[in-house]
Amino acid sequence: MTTSRIADSSLAPSGANKIRWAWQYMPVLSLLAKKYRDEKPLAGCRLVACLHLEAKTACLLRTLKELGAEVVAAGSNPLSTQDDVCAALVEEGVQVFSRRGMTPEEYFDYLRDALRGGADVLIDDGCDLVAMVHEEFPELIPRIRGGCEETTTGVKRLRALDREGLLRFPMIAVNDAYSKYLFDNRYGTGQSVLDALLRTTNLLIAGRTVVVAGYGWCGKGVATRARGMGATVVVVEVDPHRALEALMDGHHVAPMMEAARLGDVFVTVTGNTRVIRGEHMAVMKDGALLANAGHFDVEISIPDLEGLSERWESFRPNVRTYTLRDGRHLHLLGEGRLVNLAAGDGHPVEIMDLSFAMQLLSALHIWTTRLAPGVSNVPEELDLQVGRLKLESLGIALDELTEEQRVYLDSWKED
Repeated sequence: MTTSRIADSSLAPSGANKIRWAWQYMPVLSLLAKKYRDEKPLAGCRLVACLHLEAKTACLLRTLKELGAEVVAAGSNPLSTQDDVCAALVEEGVQVFSRRGMTPEEYFDYLRDALRGGADVLIDDGCDLVAMVHEEFPELIPRIRGGCEETTTGVKRLRALDREGLLRFPMIAVNDAYSKYLFDNRYGTGQSVLDALLRTTNLLIAGRTVVVAGYGWCGKGVATRARGMGATVVVVEVDPHRALEALMDGHHVAPMMEAARLGDVFVTVTGNTRVIRGEHMAVMKDGALLANAGHFDVEISIPDLEGLSERWESFRPNVRTYTLRDGRHLHLLGEGRLVNLAAGDGHPVEIMDLSFAMQLLSALHIWTTRLAPGVSNVPEELDLQVGRLKLESLGIALDELTEEQRVYLDSWKED
């Protein structure tokens, strides 16, 4: 079996401090750990995860191990891996294959390393792990009970695989659970993207025009936070309902060609490719900031940007300043990768507490329940459980229906 491959094991103390900080703000995951710790429900399970390897993720991976699983982890993004956290995880007995700044070749090699020992349950972030199993490791499929997918992009890829009849084991769409997308995608992405913009550039948001491409739950979060900080927000959409929603939420709506002339800051949140292209860059203001919050680094066309430029240089960490042939400058943040993780710490801890609690319960469900191949939703009772545990941790009680009210809701009669 391949041993862990990380950048520097001596960084473990720093990573352990980060994990301790995050854990004290993850009450839902803590409650679940306390509930299942003694019975070890994941005993015998080899769990392979492809996730953003930072402190909050480490809390999930440690909890899975504490519940009995053999845990193996690979990083899901070259710039989201935190080397000190990886070192701390290895010290605690989690196998880790990742380093910050890994090349694309290394990224896929690390996924292969993680899978070489086999797998019973997968936890994926973007569907690369599942895709690799189907394409390169089909011999592992009979053993795999199933898995969970964290992201919008990953669920889209899984559904495409399922439509073609190629998905050979069950996958739970964790991203589609209320406890995930209502909070993680909206509040998590909204705050973490603005945090990354601010810490990376040290520039003011108020008074600027922020262009948000995509008005799904993530785009809504970014637009809301930008507007709350005093920006004028322009939304670019291809879906008429989402465009109308953005308009009624008080934002301007325009096609990208028009928005390109107006924007000071651009954030892509679509899950699609080449959303910002050369023709848009050609009309942007001097000094415009380009950031991507979609899963893959294809939303801003970097080849087009390089083709328009004479050179690029870096005056600040995570900022590439491209000098265009006409003398203008465009600033690309985080190499066009997920800006909130490449140039920040990702979603707030309390948000990921909800998402990772959902991942934990879904992994338990996959391990203990025989499901048919295909994409499944998170069982409603698990989704509700996460919400209730969060409210419980806050000391907030819910009202309850009376028996009369239950009967009334179940009846077609008015009385």
